[in-house]
Amino acid sequence: MQAGERVHHMDNLRALAMLAGVVFHAALAYSPLMHPIWPLADAGRSIAVDAVAWFLHLFRMPLFFVVAGFFAALLVARRGMAGLFRNRAARVLLPLLLFLPLVLVSMHWLTMQAVANATHPSPALVWMRGWIEQHGALPSLPGWAHLWFLFYLLLFTVLAWVASTLGLQRIGERIAALPPLALILLFPLPLTLALSGTTAPWPAPEFVLPSLWAMAFFGLYFALGYQLFQRHEILDRLRPLSMPLLVGAALAYALLFRLTDGFALTRPTTLQHAMHAALEAYAGLWMTLWCLLAGKRWFDRRSPTMRWLADASYWTYLVHLPLLFAIQYRLLDVPLHWMAKFAIAVLATFALSFVSYRLVVRHTLMGRLLNGKHAKTHDSSR
Repeated sequence: MQAGERVHHMDNLRALAMLAGVVFHAALAYSPLMHPIWPLADAGRSIAVDAVAWFLHLFRMPLFFVVAGFFAALLVARRGMAGLFRNRAARVLLPLLLFLPLVLVSMHWLTMQAVANATHPSPALVWMRGWIEQHGALPSLPGWAHLWFLFYLLLFTVLAWVASTLGLQRIGERIAALPPLALILLFPLPLTLALSGTTAPWPAPEFVLPSLWAMAFFGLYFALGYQLFQRHEILDRLRPLSMPLLVGAALAYALLFRLTDGFALTRPTTLQHAMHAALEAYAGLWMTLWCLLAGKRWFDRRSPTMRWLADASYWTYLVHLPLLFAIQYRLLDVPLHWMAKFAIAVLATFALSFVSYRLVVRHTLMGRLLNGKHAKTHDSSR
């Protein structure tokens, strides 16, 4: 790989994983599972939303962390460990510090407006009204909101340095050297162990302190991506298994969805919980690997459209949740079918994100912060 050369399929997969977050978070308003606790929950909902949204959930963020690990290894190869730290400070730490207060304040203000004004409030908004009437204000819980992934990227950057210093990367090299069939059958086992420490489907680890299960779970995916950069032949060896991976992931998820009654089973036995964690791990890993293979087959080429989307995706992910709050709170009182509301929310959020990126971000200091300089030799190691 030439210095400065873009890795098109990884860039594009990262963009698609981030943009899929808009669809996933918009879908939560119409999810029966999330209806009692999601403040944007609409009166209209469908089990089909849960079936699709939680399938996307199983591999969207794992795929992102694989790509993040890949680019971390690329940065170390091109600029050294110090270069990785400088890049992550500029592209991860600084945006986190800048956007987290804005995101939290805007979402809190929008929620308070909905608490006061919504004619058809969600159950969560009704609860908030009652709490405020009794106590005067909502309790404040520290958290990262949807920017938790930036916090974990920073942690994994430090752990990459620790692993390099202690020579622990040899463990990853041995795992990566496994035969393809052994890799897809054995690698989900530690993922299963990690998921046994949380519920199904796994929740976003938004709390201010890192969760042990999330450190292990997403850390393994980050390590996998790191190895994919160092051992490009891994995906080549997995290519003949592309269709079995897709079919296996779909079947594992279908069984998981059935056994959990659409994730409505709240008190599984120990054996049931272990089985659910295993199905999550296998379905998620297999779908993630299939996405990597599909990306290398279909997206490993220069495309101005995908390049623009790759650049816009970071900004879109940072700002999309406040936009969804503003849009979907208004939609609570609009007498439309949930499918129409869902389409409006997704399309309006993308439109506002893309237009704002084009007009006020792309060619400004903020654009350079998020995406680096837009030059012909601009690399994809951001």
